[in-house]
Amino acid sequence: MSAFGPQRIVCLSTETCEVLYALGEQQRIVGISGFTVRPPQARKEKPKIGAFTSAKHDEILALQPDLVLGYCDLQADIVADLARAGLEVHLFNQRSIAGILRMIRTLGALVGATERAEALIQELEQRMAAVAAQAATLPRRPRVYFEEWNEPLISGIGWVSELITLAGGEDCFSDLATLPRAKQRIIADPLEVVRRAPDIIIGSWCGKRFRPEQVVERDGWGGVPAVAQAQLFEIKSADILQPGIGALTDGLDQLAALIRQWAQS
Repeated sequence: MSAFGPQRIVCLSTETCEVLYALGEQQRIVGISGFTVRPPQARKEKPKIGAFTSAKHDEILALQPDLVLGYCDLQADIVADLARAGLEVHLFNQRSIAGILRMIRTLGALVGATERAEALIQELEQRMAAVAAQAATLPRRPRVYFEEWNEPLISGIGWVSELITLAGGEDCFSDLATLPRAKQRIIADPLEVVRRAPDIIIGSWCGKRFRPEQVVERDGWGGVPAVAQAQLFEIKSADILQPGIGALTDGLDQLAALIRQWAQS
């Protein structure tokens, strides 16, 4: 632990909270998002000061933070209001594996934990390399459709697509994955999924349970290999749709297990 840098940090999204705990700097956190689930103890130890796209400004100000950490354009207005109120803010915007590692490195530097951040990055890189090496031995690579939302259909974001590739799969919508905003990744014609013929369908409907029986009932989807062979699975959004440590560990491990099971069946 270090006395360097900000001592009272509010984390408006869960991944920065998770990183600070991993660095042993959780004593600095004075407020977290109500959607924080990683690590589990954070929900018990830290006050919740808002959802993801809304925040309790008065409660945040009352905590007297010396740094507020946010994520992406969806929180831009929140941090702008807090900045106008005189608070120091940092808005991360990572959308790739490299971006996640850069976020860890930056956050480590902000709290004087540079060496621990580099060690954490090295550990994550070694884990990913091990998964990629194992994937290289698979006899075949499945086509994977990752569904981030169902109404309308939204395909997976950049780091998810990269993790699918690392785990030994081929992202059916890799052409959309580089687009940062969910609205840009809307699949206007559901039959486009049918045409791309995924072998595996993975649902991660942010904030609600994936319903494979609803996917099976979609018009024209009966001939999709994943539907015909009952290869529909859920990875919870907390494990893969939050761009932090969890996506590179638990999320990747679950992807790798599903792809390995398909390839060896």
